[in-house]
Amino acid sequence: MLKVLKQEGRARRSRFETPHGTVELPGFMNVATCGAIKGAVSAYDLKDIKCQVQLCNTYHLHLRPGDQTVKALGGLHTFTGWDGPILTDSGGFQVFSLSKLRKIKEEGVYFSSHIDGRKLFIGPEESMRIQSNLASTIAMAFDECVENPAKYEYAKASCERTTRWLVRCRDEMRRLNSLPDTLNPRQMLFGINQGCTYDDLRIAHMKEIAKLDLDGYAIGGLAVGEPAEDMYRVIESVEPYMPADRPRYLMGVGTPENILEGVKRGVDLFDCVMPARNARHAHVFTWSGHRNMLNKKYELDTAPLDEECDCPVCRKHTRAYIHHLFKAGEMLAMRLCVMHNLYFYNTLMEKIRESIEEDRFEQFYQTYIGVLDRRI
Repeated sequence: MLKVLKQEGRARRSRFETPHGTVELPGFMNVATCGAIKGAVSAYDLKDIKCQVQLCNTYHLHLRPGDQTVKALGGLHTFTGWDGPILTDSGGFQVFSLSKLRKIKEEGVYFSSHIDGRKLFIGPEESMRIQSNLASTIAMAFDECVENPAKYEYAKASCERTTRWLVRCRDEMRRLNSLPDTLNPRQMLFGINQGCTYDDLRIAHMKEIAKLDLDGYAIGGLAVGEPAEDMYRVIESVEPYMPADRPRYLMGVGTPENILEGVKRGVDLFDCVMPARNARHAHVFTWSGHRNMLNKKYELDTAPLDEECDCPVCRKHTRAYIHHLFKAGEMLAMRLCVMHNLYFYNTLMEKIRESIEEDRFEQFYQTYIGVLDRRI
């Protein structure tokens, strides 16, 4: 499944084989919440921006158009047109973010739809069934995502519940993968490490879930408002206990510099809505920092978004044109900037992989840390 090709310190260059193709790691997953990347970018555009994995949202697709509908239409690959690996989150993060609309029980979570208020329930088995209907390559286990900060005793009880739920997820996935009408009988399962910012809880939980021999492991419940230093400390604490022969996924992270720091600490996979969201608000990433394309200084600027970038947008369009599109309220402005930002992220991962292969990741890290997240 995972082959580690090279290592520099804790940074790993590896290759992950899935039922829908190979993923070169470290890698970034492009977030297509409802089966499309916000900003008018289709699955067919993703190849042009070096996308390897598309991430779709279980909760949102369960509500609209419905996972049974997606199954009837052939699963997410047929439905969206993307033929590479797809990861679906469990729906847990979205459900737990509905703090005023949900109630947690041992069997699962009762909650109200944010769309129409109807009463719904998702537990470990339901999450697995929804994700099986979606036929993603990788399904994420249903876990409790506790807000930071949380009291120690609650965080501890939550970890124990998440472990019990994980066993139920594993057993239900095995059952689903054995059924004759399952669209993807080789669907993979990733477990999620929780424990807030308590190192001892994180380590104990990781040791426990590692025994379940899953296809991969994620670090969840971070990048939710805690200081970056806490996040980095937790990664350093947990990483030695994560199986070395399985992918390590840091959920919901992050900025280009968060990614550099994560790779330095042994993380393989990342996802974040930020590059696309920022792009839709005229913020673009470059190798010199990030730009706000609404600034008047770009009105007559005939340079590309980034002179070091060879993406389809930078090859064809000027800063002046994109500035004008935003000022005119044209949807094309969002589309072009989303494509640029995702290309930038995927190229960043490509360059990180090359630097590890060539034993110069530390040099690459020192070159760009403090640069990529600064405002131009």
